[in-house]
Amino acid sequence: MTETVVLPAATATTTDKTLPPEQPAVSPEARFFPRSMNERIVCLDIGDVRIGVAVSDPTGTIASPVEVIQRVGWGPDTRRIVSICERYETNRILSGLPLNMDGSEGFQAQKVRQFCDQLAKAGLQVVFQDERLSTVSAEDALIEGGVSRAERKQKVDMIAASVILRQWLEENKNKED
Repeated sequence: MTETVVLPAATATTTDKTLPPEQPAVSPEARFFPRSMNERIVCLDIGDVRIGVAVSDPTGTIASPVEVIQRVGWGPDTRRIVSICERYETNRILSGLPLNMDGSEGFQAQKVRQFCDQLAKAGLQVVFQDERLSTVSAEDALIEGGVSRAERKQKVDMIAASVILRQWLEENKNKED
């Protein structure tokens, strides 16, 4: 079975599972933002079809789901995320990184990194957070809350983004960079 991969127009392919070699704009090890008081973080759960968006409060205490972006293409998706960052007066992006269960990075993680490079080139500061099982946690929370299947499908990505952000905030609340 052939997997369709959405890449920039110049490199689009339906069978090649390698991404074009390019100097990444985001360090692969990026996990922390420089310490800044009262600045929000926008968190993304990036998928092939949708991007879930969550945002922290200015103190970095609360993670709130914001919206789900239906993927259109790299340019429009990047512009939408830049617009969201402008609305929340931040340039800080936390992106979930879909690691394999053994902790290794697969093709989906490469695609997320490549998209985040586009965000960095647009002037956003990007760091990554392991997102393993975030969608499962989000789905479980929605089921527990009695949310219908149709409504869960519309909300799960932004709830997953808030799970990723909450985890990152909790892990980093006492870190000083």
